[in-house]
Order: sequence, then C-alpha cells, then structure tokens
Amino acid sequence: MALGAASRFSDGPYVLLISDRPSEQRALERAIALVMDCRALSPGAPIPAERPHLVVLDLPPVQAATLRTTLDRYRPSLPLLVLVRGEPMAGASNLRQLPAAAPRQIVLANVFAMIEEATRSAEARRRQLAERVTDATAIVADLFDSAALGARLRRADVERGTELVLAAVSEVGIGAWLAEVWRHEIGVYQHTLGVAGHAATFGAQIGLNRTDLARLVRSALLHDIGKSRIPVEILNKPGPLNPEEMRLMQRHPDIGADLLVAQGEFEAAIIDVVRHHHERLDGKGYPDGLAGSAISDLVRIVTICDVFSALTERRTYRQSATPADALATMVGGTGHLDLDLLRAFAPSMLAGMSLAA
Repeated sequence: MALGAASRFSDGPYVLLISDRPSEQRALERAIALVMDCRALSPGAPIPAERPHLVVLDLPPVQAATLRTTLDRYRPSLPLLVLVRGEPMAGASNLRQLPAAAPRQIVLANVFAMIEEATRSAEARRRQLAERVTDATAIVADLFDSAALGARLRRADVERGTELVLAAVSEVGIGAWLAEVWRHEIGVYQHTLGVAGHAATFGAQIGLNRTDLARLVRSALLHDIGKSRIPVEILNKPGPLNPEEMRLMQRHPDIGADLLVAQGEFEAAIIDVVRHHHERLDGKGYPDGLAGSAISDLVRIVTICDVFSALTERRTYRQSATPADALATMVGGTGHLDLDLLRAFAPSMLAGMSLAA
C-alpha cells in the first residue's frame, strides 16, 4: 500500500478505515462519520498524507500485519484497532483488537472510545512537541551564540538537544517535527534542527543502536557550528554568493572543527563530521578534498541529511523542493553522495515527510 499520496478528502481529524468487506465497510463508515470524518479505503489504495486520529484495519491476517508494521514505522504510536481473523497480533500500547465477527455495536463502541482517547492524546502530543521544539531551538541558539562569542560550549546542552530530537522524532515522526520546526523563524537554527531530525529518522531506519544514534544526532546538531563565525549577511543572502563571500562560507567546516577541538571534550568522530560534511566522494568537495574511503560513514550520513534538508526546507527567496524532487536531484549529483546510503535513506524520507501531522 502506497504511503503519502494526495488526499481527496477535506482537512481535519479523521478515522482511516481499511477493509476488504465492502458491506461492512460501508456500515462502519456511515456510523463513524456521525462522530468524525471517516476515510474508507480498499486494500492497496494510497493512504492519505495527513495523520489519522485512528486506524481501523479489517483485513486478512497477513495484510493486516504488513500494514501495521508499515504504519508503526512511519507513524509511531498511531492508535490502531484491528478486527482479527484468527490469532491475535502481538500486543502494543497503541493496539486494540476485536474479533472480526464481533457485533457491530461492540466495534463502534470501541471506535468511539478510541477517538475520544486519541483526541486527548493528540492535543497532549501537540503541546509536548511544541515544547520540545522550543527547547531545542533555544539550545541550538545558545550553542551558536556561545561559539560566536568564543565562550565554552556546554556538553550537557548538546546532550539535552540530542535527547529532545530523538524523543520527538521517535514519537511523532519526521513530518510533524519539521512542521513544528518550520513554524519558527527560518534560518541556520531551523536547518540544524531539520538535519538532526532527518539524522534521527535515518539512523533509526537503518537500525543504529542507541549509542551510535545519539552520536549521529549530536553530529548533526553541531555540523554547522562554524557558521556562528560567518557574517549573518552572507548566511542570509537571498541569492548566489560572490567569490569572496563563497570563500568565507567555505571556511565554516574548518572553523567549526577547530572550535570543537579547542573545547577538548568532543569526540573525534563528531569533529570529523563538522570538518568534512561538505566533502564529496569524487574528491571535489571541501575543505580537504577527501575522496572515497577517506570519508567516514558518519560523515556520509550527515551529508545526505544536510543536502536533503537544504533542498526541502523553506526559504524566503526560493521554492522548496518536494521530497521526491530533492531525492531525484541528489541521485543525479554523480560523485557527491553515497548511493547505497541514499537508497536506504529514500523510503523513510518519502513516507515520513508526506505523512505530516
């Protein structure tokens, strides 16, 4: 079943009902629609991009299990009611199960109760996400301000920012994270938080353990710290940089890495990302012209997240690319990015960014 297709329905909270029993689907859809918009789909139809309040699956066991796995990956904690045909699924906090033969009034009573619970949870989730983004933005702003003034960066702040990103993205997904980040003023802080969100999503998708995932997100939060020493008129220039401005801009990886080295408490792998996230596999990047195996996997991952974020985030002076267009541009950039990692990156970004809350 395709994820993230454009919806033909109106905006607003809704229940997603997916069933292969047309008569039962019609009856449930009519009853649910008395309480909340219900979008009824047949198996294999594209799923609307907007996050539903609740998903009801009335499908054969294999189809139900496959779709549940897909939804859990891209929509963590999404409330799910499964009408079971055969053995129940393994339990989870977001999962409720009823026999497919249960009386319709029992099914509807559970649907209505779950709608009420989901409404309360959605409001709490929105408040918590807003708080996390506000806190993370303040942390990144403080890190950049400290770096600009030559003050010491507090490792505890970096750790706290990392935890905020990981907690939010694991709970609401990359689409909701970016939507909330983009509600704030556009600039280097938002780019930093976008890259960190993509890194958290990608790292989880490829199965990094908790230690490696945290290191990846810390690297993303710090990758552009050298821009704290670049004049703001260059950072925010709405158009191409002239040669002198470009020369200054291309100093930010070295500036950032030297700054972290002087701090004395940041691991070499993170400094490597800060210094080399603009290198290219073909050796045409900067500042050191590294090529091939000289570029670490951590650098390669952050570079992909950095490029994708830059192409898709909002700018006052240009139209942002869609996720699909951004990925096509990245694949076409021969010699720049690790194509194996990019292939692994693409599915989670296409689905996660289109399924925005």
